[in-house]
Amino acid sequence: MSKYLEVLTPQNCQIIFIDQQPQMAFGVQSIDRQVLKNNVVGLAKAAKAFGIPATLTTVETESFSGHTYPELLAVFPQHKILERSSMNSWDDQNVRDALAAHGRKKVVVSGLWTEVCNTTFALSAMLEGDYEIYMVADASGGTSLDAHNYAMQRMVQAGAVPVTWQQVLLEWQRDWARKQTYDAVMDIVKEHSGAYGMGVDYAYTMVHDAPERVRHGERVGPNPATR
Repeated sequence: MSKYLEVLTPQNCQIIFIDQQPQMAFGVQSIDRQVLKNNVVGLAKAAKAFGIPATLTTVETESFSGHTYPELLAVFPQHKILERSSMNSWDDQNVRDALAAHGRKKVVVSGLWTEVCNTTFALSAMLEGDYEIYMVADASGGTSLDAHNYAMQRMVQAGAVPVTWQQVLLEWQRDWARKQTYDAVMDIVKEHSGAYGMGVDYAYTMVHDAPERVRHGERVGPNPATR
């Protein structure tokens, strides 16, 4: 049986965030950068909610790329940040050691840029480390849409699996009867899943009579003005 027929579970995978830094994001043209950031942070919150072992890497922080998004660091405030000089994270021994320490062969990847740091890491990790790569397409970005798409195609041809961040979140949840993570998943959806999240808020408050998530001032009116 192919190892890729196995669904992702909280027990069989780990995650790596590669170079989610502002200077790297400035060069992204394949996806709206605010959407990209939203997706990365949503994915990070999902990983934390399900206890997925996470690795954070950076490249040339002080000299070029800048500091990791504070919203991402806030999800993992105690994590070490593995600094590199190499474009390929696999070329750094600290990264290899972190992946090996987690002991899971399925690696979910979110990084910048798709055509450089993601592709070289994925190819090397599959070839030399026998890892299975699940590339999160909408939590990664390239310097053009072509650069992103052709890099994704190259990785898929080599055996990587393309996924999206919300797909990963819901694959980890798998069953809404799993109440230990249900509330956390719904919180992530409401904050990061756009129209889907809006729909959840609407259903909770208007259909199920749940209280609004945010306290607000008194609702005044209507008070039609006289003409």
